[in-house]
Amino acid sequence: MSEERFGEFVLVRRHGDGHVAELALDRPKAMNAVSTAMARSIAAACAALGEDRDVRVVVLTSTHERAFCVGADLKERNSFSDADLLRQRPVTRGAYTAVLELPVPTVAAVHGFALGGGFELALSCDVIVADRTAVVGLPEVSVGVIPGGGGTQLLPRRVGAARAAELVFTARRVEAAEARELGLVDQLVDDGRDREEALELASRMAANSPVGLRAAKRALRLGHGLDLRAGLEVEDAAWRSVAFSGDRAEGVAAFNEKRAPRWPGE
Repeated sequence: MSEERFGEFVLVRRHGDGHVAELALDRPKAMNAVSTAMARSIAAACAALGEDRDVRVVVLTSTHERAFCVGADLKERNSFSDADLLRQRPVTRGAYTAVLELPVPTVAAVHGFALGGGFELALSCDVIVADRTAVVGLPEVSVGVIPGGGGTQLLPRRVGAARAAELVFTARRVEAAEARELGLVDQLVDDGRDREEALELASRMAANSPVGLRAAKRALRLGHGLDLRAGLEVEDAAWRSVAFSGDRAEGVAAFNEKRAPRWPGE
């Protein structure tokens, strides 16, 4: 396993053959509260991972034992003028967008508190694995703002408009069992197993064609919310981008020869 640090608060680990990359939030003294500097580091790490053709899946984790991420750094913001807050907005927004727009499948590994922007980072991933200590929620209206890291758009796409409205308007925290029941998280695992289970899931994904994975994610993301006819056109465009690839030829050959594929990644 190799490691690379982006700024002070973000650590990227590449596992095994490098096809699974772990983006670890590493600001334990602040329970991974997202400061301006940390937001810049998240965006920089995502930019590097998105350009790395060896990376097939990204897992978003936390080094803090009791929290995934507690959201925006309100202590930092307490010192801000209105102009400071306005200047910070594109930086923090860029961090959430960078996770959301990663071109490869993403898995969030959540334990403890995932609140506000912390939960929005998880919502920006394709799959959320949580252990039974997880507590999630979007409490922004309780401090006079709204979810601004994608929460008002990503949450209703997961759980429907009415359920999202109830959760956002009450600002309530949801514990792990209910979070799984409501669809706020996708897999519920034993205490302390979120990272291991997420990495295992990522390894299963990464065994597949890197060309296929990127194209499938593109079709899923671009097609979401479109009417069926338009969505099928998005799917067809993604299919055409892989149909004549080296990965498609290798996948068919490996199937017929009853062996594991050796993906060329092109």
